[in-house]
Amino acid sequence: MDIDAIFKALANPTRRQILQWLKQPEHYLPLDECGSFERGVCAGHIERLGNVSQSTMSNHLSVLQQAGLIKVEKYGQWSYFSRNEALIQQYIDHLKQAL
Repeated sequence: MDIDAIFKALANPTRRQILQWLKQPEHYLPLDECGSFERGVCAGHIERLGNVSQSTMSNHLSVLQQAGLIKVEKYGQWSYFSRNEALIQQYIDHLKQAL
């Protein structure tokens, strides 16, 4: 776990919002449009929620992925993102002990 990378990723409000969207995607995205969230959330749906350019959202997702906070699975041409709950819990436990 790279604590500094996680702090950097969480320093940006858009990236914190992405984690919230991924935590409860059914609250933010219509199920009939997305199918199901078993694989995660498609990058295009995250991009639309963020109302930013594709390159900006791609950068945010990359920072979160490099920090280990999210995972990506590729299915054909599509990328699906989900939270890395194990690492998030490890980070929370670290904060409880360290601070």
